[in-house]
Amino acid sequence: MNYNDLFELDPYSLTKSEKEAFFDVHLNELVEYHFEHCHPYASILNALGEQPGQSSPFRELPFLPVRLFKDNDFYSVDEDQLIKKMTSSGTSGQGVSRIHLDKETSRDQTKVLVKIMSSILGKQRLPMIIVDTPNILRDRNSFSARGAGILGFSMFGSKKMYALDDQMRLNIDEVLAFLELHKGKPIFVFGFTFVIYKYFVKVLMEKGISLDLNNSILVHGGGWKKLVNEAVTNEIFRKLIKESTGIEAVHDYYGMVEQTGSIYLECEHGHLHASNFSEIVIRNPYDFSVSPHGEEGIIQTISVLPKSYPGHSLLTEDIGTVLGVDDCKCGRKGTYFKVSGRLQKAEIRGCSNVIS
Repeated sequence: MNYNDLFELDPYSLTKSEKEAFFDVHLNELVEYHFEHCHPYASILNALGEQPGQSSPFRELPFLPVRLFKDNDFYSVDEDQLIKKMTSSGTSGQGVSRIHLDKETSRDQTKVLVKIMSSILGKQRLPMIIVDTPNILRDRNSFSARGAGILGFSMFGSKKMYALDDQMRLNIDEVLAFLELHKGKPIFVFGFTFVIYKYFVKVLMEKGISLDLNNSILVHGGGWKKLVNEAVTNEIFRKLIKESTGIEAVHDYYGMVEQTGSIYLECEHGHLHASNFSEIVIRNPYDFSVSPHGEEGIIQTISVLPKSYPGHSLLTEDIGTVLGVDDCKCGRKGTYFKVSGRLQKAEIRGCSNVIS
């Protein structure tokens, strides 16, 4: 199997052995490619004493801390081939990650997102409510994490409307008119977790309004730290969504601008899943060894997609646990896991921080 073969498969079809065989080959190729084409990456590997080209198991290959992308510009293609710069969200005074994409990497990220989302939305585009403000997409050449998420997911909408105005106020009359226009049809609702909770669900509850979105699908991600501070768990969030909108099909996702496209989608049993294009490794915070299943540690994210920059293997600042492989009750193959929070002394950042 080669890289292009992946795009012909169901996104959750590879077993553990099939996936490891492919990742062992392709990840070694990516390390060697970026070593040859990205000078800052090569300097880091040289300083670590790493020797690309030795064909190591993918879990033993070098990884970069995500924080490095805040202080460095990494790209592995000629600068004139770069078409887009993505930035992570950050509060005032904090640095943001800068991710540089060429046409090929951007295209592949989009293709993978389509395959993953089709597993819950189907192949037909749906009427879509975006729980955010259209202002977030003002600069089409440089996107924040929120803007990148909205732009990427909006491709699944046939008719789209923004639920919030420029001041983050709920356009309830426009939302109701949109629901009336598409009455009886399933609607795709998308937004960032904290934004949905604070500016959509809470407002609906305060106004005593219950929307009729019974057969619709909600996808959300980011901002969990703020909800934990408000004592809102995933279970409570789902309950509030159902009470205020009637939506039962609620899917969280885990992802980051440093690996756009390689999202980890929550299944109907509440587990986050790695697709054929990505993998999760949990590392011991003291010696960075691979932690066994069921043991909490630092999340390392691996993606076969990044070609324009060395973002294929990243050590995050998040804590999580691998729950199992190939045996989730939902039927999806591959690794499934949960995210517990952030490293205690890690910089507080995320898609929702820009709001406050």
